[in-house]
Amino acid sequence: MKILLLGSGGREHALAWNITEREKGKHELFIAPGNPGTAQCGTNVPISITDFEALGKFCLDNNIEMVIAGPEEPLVKGAWDHFQKDELKHIYFIGPSQFGAQLEGSKSFAKAFMQRHDIPTASYREFTEDQFEEGIAYLKQHPLPIVLKADGLAAGKGVVICESHDDAIAEFENMLMKAKFGEASKKVVVEQFLSGIEMSVFILTNGKEYILLPEAKDYKRVGEKDTGLNTGGMGAVSPVPFANEAFMQKVKTKIIEPTVKGLQKEDINYTGFIFIGLIKVDEEPYVIEYNCRMGDPETEVVMPRLKNNIADLCAAAVEQRLKEVKVETDERCAVTVVAVSGGYPGSFEKGYKIEGLDAVKDSIIFHAGTKANDGQIVTNGGRVLCATSFGNTIQEAVDKSKLTLSGIKFDDMYYRKDIGYEFL
Repeated sequence: MKILLLGSGGREHALAWNITEREKGKHELFIAPGNPGTAQCGTNVPISITDFEALGKFCLDNNIEMVIAGPEEPLVKGAWDHFQKDELKHIYFIGPSQFGAQLEGSKSFAKAFMQRHDIPTASYREFTEDQFEEGIAYLKQHPLPIVLKADGLAAGKGVVICESHDDAIAEFENMLMKAKFGEASKKVVVEQFLSGIEMSVFILTNGKEYILLPEAKDYKRVGEKDTGLNTGGMGAVSPVPFANEAFMQKVKTKIIEPTVKGLQKEDINYTGFIFIGLIKVDEEPYVIEYNCRMGDPETEVVMPRLKNNIADLCAAAVEQRLKEVKVETDERCAVTVVAVSGGYPGSFEKGYKIEGLDAVKDSIIFHAGTKANDGQIVTNGGRVLCATSFGNTIQEAVDKSKLTLSGIKFDDMYYRKDIGYEFL
């Protein structure tokens, strides 16, 4: 198949790697806009992921048969809907409709969906600017800590956990009245705090059937032992040691199956990935959030462990053949450790030369914030690259990734050395 993959981060490099590594030469891959890592897997195309007209024209000009959306932005902005035009609708599009993408694009939409379908999640209330005083009164009597979420997309930074009522009220005002997250915080969701351990579950669905992909656990905080500011993710492990058969059976029956049935019942067009952010409270799973795409950096451990070609699985979803598919998974542990620019997730410099990439042997390097500059790979983002390694244990895989990163250099490079710490 001729495939166009949308995106330019580590997730997209991992998807591209899987598509071209499993059955080499089977698919011809283009990536828009891609990065120097995806260029090793296919042909980068300089088109923005939200320039739907240009993407559609490229697909027609190049006989593209499948489009896979990597990030959430094009989905929330209606990429699927654009590809329903008569001249484009023969192309397999992997990603939900704009309406379905609200599972990620609107926290209140997702919470109401869970409520309608009896899917376990934290209790919540939502408030707009008109309800500011009502919200303040609600916060004053709310048990601590309090979780505040900007309703819309805020680049992974729209969730704040407040340890005092004063902090919660100040943060609520910043979000709602002072537009801390712009349009995203025109509505704020106030949520019950759940105490437990988190993990990420991924399914590929066509809105009727689904298959379960390898699970993962990511590490959001910039500092060791999960301290400091939230980031887009500093590393991930797969499999997750506590996700045993009994727990995953609960996830299937209480969360995944009601979610897919809910999509069908509400006639939501959804052929694509659902990333379910879970928390295990005692032995019970609760949904923290839905995302309408694969996670990053989780994809960087999920795709190496997946023995199937993800493009073939996507085709089976469109063709209503998921029941025939057997997902095959590498039994080994995979760990990815993300190298970031100093100062991230705050301000940081770009354009630093990256050295040591050619010497990597025991790990897979996935590019995230990199670009080519006069034949040299340089830094071009907060999360620059990650090293994914296999091991018979999480410890072995972590040690390999750390050893690999110790041989890669760029100015002000930082990475966490304790990914997977609670399982070591």
